[in-house]
Amino acid sequence: MHWAQYLDTTLFHWINHGWRNSFFDLLMPFVSGNRLFLPAVVIGAILLIWKGGAQGRVFVAMVGLAVVLGDPLVCGMLKELIHRPRPFLALLDVHMPPGVGRSNTGSMPSAHAANCFAVAMIALIYYRRTVWVLFPLATLVGLSRIYNGVHYPSDVMAGAILGAGYAACGVWTLDAIWQKAGRRWFPIWWQRLPSLLNPVVRPAPAETKPDAGLINQHWLRLGYVLIIAELIGNLAYNASGIINLSGDEAYQWIWSKHLALSYYSKPPIIALLQFMGTWLWGDTVFGVRFFSPIITALTAMVLLRFLARVANIRVAFWISVILPATPLVAVGSVLMTVDPPSVMFWTLAMIAGWRAVRENSTIADWFWVGLWMGLGFLSKYTGLFQLLSWAVFFALYPPARRQLRRPGPYVALLVNFLCSIPVLIWNYQHAWITVQHVSDNAQLDNPWTFTLANLWKGFSKYTTEFLLVETLLQNPFFFLPVIWASFAFWRRHRQHPLLVYFFSMGAPLFLCYFLWTFHSRVYPNWIAPAILPLFCLAAVYWDERWMGGFRPVKTWLISGLIIGAALFAILHNTNLIPKLTGGLVEVPPEKDSTRRAKGWVETTEVVEAARQKLLAEGKPTFIIGGHYAITGEITFNLPEARAGLPDHPLVYFQSSKIPKNQFYFWPGYTNRIGDNAIYIPEELELISTNTPAIPEFLTEEFTSVTDLGAVTVLHQGRPVHRIDIMECRGLR
Repeated sequence: MHWAQYLDTTLFHWINHGWRNSFFDLLMPFVSGNRLFLPAVVIGAILLIWKGGAQGRVFVAMVGLAVVLGDPLVCGMLKELIHRPRPFLALLDVHMPPGVGRSNTGSMPSAHAANCFAVAMIALIYYRRTVWVLFPLATLVGLSRIYNGVHYPSDVMAGAILGAGYAACGVWTLDAIWQKAGRRWFPIWWQRLPSLLNPVVRPAPAETKPDAGLINQHWLRLGYVLIIAELIGNLAYNASGIINLSGDEAYQWIWSKHLALSYYSKPPIIALLQFMGTWLWGDTVFGVRFFSPIITALTAMVLLRFLARVANIRVAFWISVILPATPLVAVGSVLMTVDPPSVMFWTLAMIAGWRAVRENSTIADWFWVGLWMGLGFLSKYTGLFQLLSWAVFFALYPPARRQLRRPGPYVALLVNFLCSIPVLIWNYQHAWITVQHVSDNAQLDNPWTFTLANLWKGFSKYTTEFLLVETLLQNPFFFLPVIWASFAFWRRHRQHPLLVYFFSMGAPLFLCYFLWTFHSRVYPNWIAPAILPLFCLAAVYWDERWMGGFRPVKTWLISGLIIGAALFAILHNTNLIPKLTGGLVEVPPEKDSTRRAKGWVETTEVVEAARQKLLAEGKPTFIIGGHYAITGEITFNLPEARAGLPDHPLVYFQSSKIPKNQFYFWPGYTNRIGDNAIYIPEELELISTNTPAIPEFLTEEFTSVTDLGAVTVLHQGRPVHRIDIMECRGLR
């Protein structure tokens, strides 16, 4: 292959140097990326959806799928697999015009070329005359990548072939699926739009009226399709490598290497899920997060079927569309924290409970209620609040109280208690440390008296923040109608059993934490299990208002979906903001919502370089983290540390005389007498210039400690973390 590499390099130099002139120095960076490009694409897409008819909408959908899936899934994975350095990193004297960004991602293939040729190919299928415009433009973009010094000619050629190939294959494959599946699953819609390659809508026959049951079945199946599409998208996102693990995910991943009945701050299910995910897919980001999209999809499918049965298909379908457009739910569908299983089991218990409170319910129905509630408790201690939800429901809906004279509810309580035994045993063995941790988290030791001054202080400091954050994370066009529906229900519809039930399953948890904000800070995800019941309450309420002629419901729904789609995209990739605004607006690094899950690979490389330097002195060298998140991140992202778990850790949490986290209960580094260490304190503020003093415990544990100073870690040219590095020699 030497001749091919020689030819590739020769062609690169011919274009990069041989074509060099002042006009191309302005043109090529502009063609490669400019402020006008993405806004123009968004406006064009809106116009095609609005005025382009079925052909325009299908075209936009095909392009969106090709770019969203092709770029990260095909190009991103190939870049990671091939790992070819960019020309400006591998060759000398590479010409790079002013304004060209320097990315350290792989060179092969070119994602720019793949995206442009994918769009050109799809446009050729639907608008044939664009061949004379879009293919030359795509070729120019490919050449600009070579001229700018960021890709080899073979990278561009590979990207062009890939992009055009998977675009054409995708269009024809989806059309073939529609021809077979559409005819069978969506016959009414298929008759009106029989082809995706030639999307012309046929008029509905005037003499026939579609069967209402068949139409409902269509919408139910469409709900399934959307949920599966979201599942595939979430799995692809986690496989793309756009973000690293968050600190909590990395910390809890270490738990999965030490399976136990419970843990310092959380019940055991999160560790079991991460254990199963990494057993299937290895110790990768995809493996750690594998079950989060699965859990989200299962929850959405069960809820879809439940609402279609107890309410109607409109409510069921729109809930399945609204949830992905709710930022807090969307983020929870990719991150593997305790929230996805907690929300799933809370929802399953709610669904099982509706059947259990029916007149003809059985003990088996209540058994499932108790089991799901018990598993919810084993996911997150918030599950205990569902007992309060049941108490509120029995208080608000007298017909349900006859169940209290039957054995069913007490069977549910017994099963719930049996599920809690592992947590009780572990805490009994560890001096009830979780009780102390939860108490500290809720700041129960903070003295507080009921006075107007304390109420105003809590409202101005914590309550306002809580409401603003919840409004944003639950989408203002959804959150405010939920609050409205909750008050309106309470005033006018308290005899509606389904509304009473949904209110009881969500409002008590939300109200408890809302009231607690007058005392101390409440984190936005603490109310996560309440979101689905309250959204169901709002959906049923507003559906009845819609059928009664209240037309603003449609405007709010469409506005919420548009805003939700934008927030969904931005929260998953904040780099879209400068692209969408043409570079006019950029998120400050310290305000980037995804920063906590970015740059940990680069941070680990910085720490490992310091360790290797100290290791060269001839003594074994380990790493100490000053925060559980730093300890988890470095352990996960450093192959040597990852391979050493669970019996031979390379990264430890700093020693402590009292339990601060789960690391306290595992062997520390006290047996590594004479070894050296690299100490990384808790992460520093990006915008601060302060550096921490050398901790007293380090000078007591080591013969000498040298502070190397603070390092700002960059990810794709932007600062993401700031850490201090200390060399520790000779563990006493």
